[in-house]
Amino acid sequence: MKYLMDLIYLLVALGYSPVLLYRRLRYNRYRQGWNNRFGRINRRQPDKKCIWIHAVSVGEVNATQTIVDELTKKFSDHEILITTTTDTGFARANAIYGSRLQVCYFPLDLSWIMERAFAAIKPSICILMELEVWPNFAQQAAALNIPVIVANGRVTERSMSRYMKIKPFVKKMFANVTCILAQTEQYAQRFRQLGCNDEKVIVTGSLKYDTAQITDKVEGADVLASQLFGKFKIPLWVAGGTGTNEERIIIDVYKKLREKDEFKDVRLAIVPRKPERFGEVAALIKAKGFDLIRYSEVKNNKSNSKLDSVILGDTMGDLRKFYSLATVVFVGRSLVPMGGSDMMESAALGKCTVFGPHAFNFEQTVTALLADNGAILVNNAEELLATLEKCLSDEDYAEQISANGRKVIEQNQGATEKTVAKISELLNSTS
Repeated sequence: MKYLMDLIYLLVALGYSPVLLYRRLRYNRYRQGWNNRFGRINRRQPDKKCIWIHAVSVGEVNATQTIVDELTKKFSDHEILITTTTDTGFARANAIYGSRLQVCYFPLDLSWIMERAFAAIKPSICILMELEVWPNFAQQAAALNIPVIVANGRVTERSMSRYMKIKPFVKKMFANVTCILAQTEQYAQRFRQLGCNDEKVIVTGSLKYDTAQITDKVEGADVLASQLFGKFKIPLWVAGGTGTNEERIIIDVYKKLREKDEFKDVRLAIVPRKPERFGEVAALIKAKGFDLIRYSEVKNNKSNSKLDSVILGDTMGDLRKFYSLATVVFVGRSLVPMGGSDMMESAALGKCTVFGPHAFNFEQTVTALLADNGAILVNNAEELLATLEKCLSDEDYAEQISANGRKVIEQNQGATEKTVAKISELLNSTS
């Protein structure tokens, strides 16, 4: 099995290599972490037992925070190692954990690389966030009798359709997983349909509700407001986590919004999901006829903000600050078929939250928010414009949406306790 997988991986790598090379040259990606990717990981505290947590990218990294905090308290005799796959995930993990935990890139799932990685890390348990199960990884863990947990587990409708096509292979892979902690009963049922044993699948809720900080004030937001607006109180529309081709729609809607006198003072801040697109979005804003202010320049005192400029949030780690200042938030990658971005953060901050029809990566959250009128779904640019006009002109309406959204977040918290309890049970049984 493992040699067959190695062959498949190598064939895929050969076919995909031109894409990787292009992204490396064009976007400066895949340039770091290759020692880790080839299984060379030197633990900081090799004398301690190890909890290995893998989170593929930014969203999954964010979801680890509450369980890491609890595991640090309960298992101080263990080292916690965090691995990620993407450059943005690595940057986010470093920002959260770099001063106290070791952060590495996830090894490539070739059998000999995984054997080397497990020999170096020697984990007591492996925790995979959401659905990041790899065949050789799972097989190597099973061979060494190391428990593997899928935490915050979910299978989107799109992923389900792909996995069902190779169900016998997927079933065999999941046979090497010890336990799956699913976000919802719907996701749990999908895991079962893929061949996971009933007793392995437990519904614990979504960790992202627990990591969504319910607060009216975000550290550093006052400084951001001062840098961008000075002493003025400005209505602000924040489009966060946006994706390719979406910013064009957003700017066109903004142009139409500003044509009406009652909305001519509204400012727009766009925060793209991927940092390699900052330059592209900056060029688009200018091409659409708007003055541009890049927050990176304002933040470093290299430029002053003009009150009629479109703001480009081109720094990492400041999205929550932008959200906290917003009058209305549009959560991106949802007007285009990219799966959406995390809308919990905006809702937890008590913001009037809007998203498009393509938020399939956040299926459960979308259902919960819409069921209790805690967010607004728009299907196209025309509906987005109408919704913005309604939210910006009717303060009571916007505040009710905001209050409902925050309540949904509060009601769905509690997954951390259940998740940590199961991890603790398995860790104690192996010690």
